[in-house]
Amino acid sequence: MPSRAIGTSTIAFGLVSLPVKLYSTGESARRISFNMIHKECGTRVRQQYICPTDDVVVPREDIVKGYEFAKGQYVLFDDEELKVVEAPKSDSIDIVSFVPADRVDRLYFNKAYYLGPDKGGARAYRLLSAALRATERVAIAKHATRGKEYLVMIRPHQDGLLLEQLYYADEIRSFDEVPLEDGEVDEAELKLATQLIDQAASDEFDPLTYKDDVYEKTLELIEKKIAGQEITAAPAEESKTQIIDLMAALKASLADSDAARKPATRAGKRTTKKSSGKSSRGKAASG
Repeated sequence: MPSRAIGTSTIAFGLVSLPVKLYSTGESARRISFNMIHKECGTRVRQQYICPTDDVVVPREDIVKGYEFAKGQYVLFDDEELKVVEAPKSDSIDIVSFVPADRVDRLYFNKAYYLGPDKGGARAYRLLSAALRATERVAIAKHATRGKEYLVMIRPHQDGLLLEQLYYADEIRSFDEVPLEDGEVDEAELKLATQLIDQAASDEFDPLTYKDDVYEKTLELIEKKIAGQEITAAPAEESKTQIIDLMAALKASLADSDAARKPATRAGKRTTKKSSGKSSRGKAASG
């Protein structure tokens, strides 16, 4: 079943106008959400806005937006005033520069959307995709939609294009805000750590090898509840003793990794050999 477009736009590529459609890259319906239910009668409860000063429920038509410029003090805006600061409703994607594909730090990536050609845009769509591949560059653009202006990146993806919404620079927190303790890297520990990485290394990332265990378990429990089965929590496992010594932890990790990597057939052959030896000695003793 073909994907359903969630929006349309136009990419301004020099003097070329490229009509495109936006598609979600993920499946939003996959997320399991629970509603708030009145336990006594099983009815879904409603959300209401309460004014703590007047102690009354405030209807939606009496609610306006406000910006807190000081503690407990707000400047109010109505819908007409907010339209002044909204981006024009052009839904355009205006390319402002082309940069090397490897120069955009992944820290700035926010959301991703598939781009597909809209009616009459197939040739320009293929041209932009091919040109970006040939130059090994990505397009940095401004995307005005729904009253906001976003910074986005357009890059080739498989046979088409991908639009990635980026954070603005002032939206990114500095890593300097992360508290770090002083610590030295021991050469012996570094050697063991690199060995551990090498043992679990892979040349490719295959997302099909990973699954959301919590999601699948939740679905399983939901099916049990629908069928009328009781759900009881399994007894919590006692926390294991934590290895404080880093060197000991690395050696233990390497030992576990080595044991897991040994073929089962070798273990089987050794077991067979020992058992046959015991049998021979048993026959000799009985004779």
